[in-house]
Amino acid sequence: MGFKVKEGDTVKYGTKTLNPERFVYVLLNKPKDYITTTEDPEERKTVMELVADAGNFRMYPVGRLDRNTTGLLLLTNDGELADKLTHPSNNVRKIYQVEINKPITNEHFEEIQKGLTLEDGPIKPDALSIVTPDAQVVGIEIHSGRNRIVRRIFEHLGYEVTKLDRTTYAGLTKKELPRGKWRFLDPKEVVKLKYFNN
Repeated sequence: MGFKVKEGDTVKYGTKTLNPERFVYVLLNKPKDYITTTEDPEERKTVMELVADAGNFRMYPVGRLDRNTTGLLLLTNDGELADKLTHPSNNVRKIYQVEINKPITNEHFEEIQKGLTLEDGPIKPDALSIVTPDAQVVGIEIHSGRNRIVRRIFEHLGYEVTKLDRTTYAGLTKKELPRGKWRFLDPKEVVKLKYFNN
């Protein structure tokens, strides 16, 4: 006899809980002044408003971007993938473009490159480069998911971060994705994320 599963029912196959929901993967180029949360008691703008037209899926952001940080943010309802991408042992690569209030000195550039110690322990970027001739825009590649880590690296050396933009996340880039817009990942990208070693 067939049995109709109702919404809210839990279906198990052996010990594995089956998810009737179709997985969805949305890549957003987050603008400033949106907070990375599903809802906000203070009624500030959240990233969920930007992806509201993606369909009636219960998805949530993978990791966080500060309110004033722009750039790539992944949203999904695939809990297993979200856990994998946020787990520190998986070393997910992230590249940021950092605009600072004054040119970075050679000494400070080398200091960041070698690694420095912040209040919550040592941090060493995977790569560092000067992007503009005036040395006020720096590219940094990092895999740490520590809170506000990029801002804190520069603040530690006396710089104010005036703009922070995540340009690459786990191999995904902002190519053809304007600020404030989103797109679904294509199946190839999803496979890469699930089995990534990037």
